[in-house]
Amino acid sequence: MIRQSDSAKAIPSYIAIEGPIGVGKTSLTKRLGNTFNYNVLLEKSSENPFLDRFYQNPRQYALSTQLCFLFQRSQQIEELRQDDMFEPVRVSDFLIDKDQLFAQQNLEPDEYELYLNVYRHLTMNAPTPDLVIYLQAPTNVLLERIRKRGIESEQYIELNYLENLNEAYTEFFHYYNKTSLLIVNSAKTDLVGNDNDYQLLVDYIVSMPRGRHYFNPGPSLL
Repeated sequence: MIRQSDSAKAIPSYIAIEGPIGVGKTSLTKRLGNTFNYNVLLEKSSENPFLDRFYQNPRQYALSTQLCFLFQRSQQIEELRQDDMFEPVRVSDFLIDKDQLFAQQNLEPDEYELYLNVYRHLTMNAPTPDLVIYLQAPTNVLLERIRKRGIESEQYIELNYLENLNEAYTEFFHYYNKTSLLIVNSAKTDLVGNDNDYQLLVDYIVSMPRGRHYFNPGPSLL
């Protein structure tokens, strides 16, 4: 375990993990939280009562699903903002800035305008992470992982929807410059099951300078 006091200048105090569904955000977030002894902040998908219905009928439940997630995330972000006076350390499996990606994909124009009005109000003065880690993977890899983990509601996810979402993530992070960004090729590394891959990432995080960087050490030797 790495404690913040061991390397206070090197380790970002607020790390956000991002990437499309199936890429492994939550698993990596939990593992980094344990390694760095950080508070873990997770998306509450299981607490969104509209999510299962959205996967089965996206058009009907898109707005309610999106707003429910926005309220959840903004509440968590507000708690972070209030806790800043205590200088906590944390790692999260979401970045509030990318919330609009799903809205753009799923909402009609008038619904999207309504969503944006709520988004701007709720995310005002949201704290910015010191480091964002963007996990990349091809769509076919994402779909395979989704099928493998076997969550019933996720089996309704279609390839075309996932492809469009993956492209939206790529475009978003191509222009993202609000803080340091580490882009990780998660298709050729196993950051959860392979200790060597994971330790390489941890070492990279601890030593990397500010700015945009890429982590692509090659395929795992399992």
